[in-house]
Amino acid sequence: MVTPAENPEALPPFVRRPADAEYVPLPHGGGFSLLADASDTGGTLGANALTLGEGADGARPHFHALSHELFYVAEGAAEFLLGGERSTVEEGGLVVVPPRVPHAFGAARGSTARLLAVLTPGVERFGYFRALGRIQHGLESFDGLRSEQDRYDVHFLPTPHPWR
Repeated sequence: MVTPAENPEALPPFVRRPADAEYVPLPHGGGFSLLADASDTGGTLGANALTLGEGADGARPHFHALSHELFYVAEGAAEFLLGGERSTVEEGGLVVVPPRVPHAFGAARGSTARLLAVLTPGVERFGYFRALGRIQHGLESFDGLRSEQDRYDVHFLPTPHPWR
């Protein structure tokens, strides 16, 4: 491990306590806990915890051009569309999606889910999650995010796309 004394430009450790995380509620009883944005980690990663109500969708089919995305299923079970394959992952399971692989996810039918999602390298995406909250509450149109796909490195597949 490189210490700050060996590399004065090394980043200090980053800590975000649960009480300090911004929470974006979703209408199905779940929501996003915004844990780390790219600016918090020098661009190395971004992280959020997502709680999904029973059978609720987490994201429609999309891909990331620049980043890997890691999902850890902390509670419940989640269904993933990875490329063209569906996979259900239970509590304690891990999914890593490489750049440019289309994917979607949600709570498995009959289950809730709590996921830790990490995107690396990080992209400033807290604004994206805030917009998703407003969209899901009917306060904004999803079309507004389409113009922001490059900014947030979230590229949506043409609709309709078979997911669930």
